[in-house]
Amino acid sequence: MASQDWFDKDFYSVLGVSKDVSEADLKKTYRKLARKYHPDSNQGDAAAEAKFKEVSEAYSVLSDAEQRKEYDQIRAMGSGARFTSGGPGGAGGFEDVFSMFNQGRGARYQSAEDFDDIFAMFNQQQGGTGFGSGRFGQPSGGYRGFGGPTRGADVTARTTIDFLTATKGETITLQGEDGKPFKVKIPAGVADGQKIRLRGRGRHSPDGGENGDIVVQVTVRPHPVFTRDGLNLRVTVPVTFTEAALGATIEVPTLGGDPVRLRVAPGTPSGRVLRVKGRGVETAKGTGDLLAEVQVAVPSHLDEAAREALERFQSLESKENPRADLMAKAQG
Repeated sequence: MASQDWFDKDFYSVLGVSKDVSEADLKKTYRKLARKYHPDSNQGDAAAEAKFKEVSEAYSVLSDAEQRKEYDQIRAMGSGARFTSGGPGGAGGFEDVFSMFNQGRGARYQSAEDFDDIFAMFNQQQGGTGFGSGRFGQPSGGYRGFGGPTRGADVTARTTIDFLTATKGETITLQGEDGKPFKVKIPAGVADGQKIRLRGRGRHSPDGGENGDIVVQVTVRPHPVFTRDGLNLRVTVPVTFTEAALGATIEVPTLGGDPVRLRVAPGTPSGRVLRVKGRGVETAKGTGDLLAEVQVAVPSHLDEAAREALERFQSLESKENPRADLMAKAQG
């Protein structure tokens, strides 16, 4: 999307947030909308897919501090504004001014060029004003003796990886804004929303300074079974009433490996967490555990024999009210 389109698109309205929304609330809102409209959850729904793309586009701009600043400044110039060519020697078209913001195919990139530099032609210069003496694209660093060389601009890339790749780590290939592929090493244990910085791989300096960086923001697809808890992995494991009451040895899945066997002690309640050492996320900083949370599964259908057996058990079990302590605490 060319930045000229920013005049016509209200990204805050797309996400349903105010213009002063915090980074945390912006991310929370985006995740909620992304889950709602994700194509995997709306198979064959073209409207949901279009909404997902619209939401992703809005978040990609507003979640980047530099782009958000540029977007707010552009929108402040007035909706629907356009520049037209002034002929030979004129100021050039609006599209030309913003051509540097166009995205390449493949992974999406956003330029972090400074908005003030883009509109330097409008700034007043020493010895004159306005268009008469302004120099479009004038570097602000060492050129003409103003301080050290200017650092090249950073370029932002985004990629989505699966849960296993984020946990184990992998080297992936993305496409640069120049159309050339480049490799990114995803470290083991990378978290959703984390940024990976590739030093010196961004835009070249306009006056001999160091290059900018490529900043890759990672989105991790949710796993249907496992969730992250720091370096630990969590999984909910259903057990039957008799397994929880009498005790049992059960199998629990692991991420990308063979199942492990765990002992469920007699009288285990729902919510108890069983720990498997060393089967979590393994990184250079340490290795987490697998946390298996027990969930007692209540049968939805009983045949006559099972019902009679439970009724006999009910007649024999303790008459103590398990909610008595709860009621006492609530009243006192």
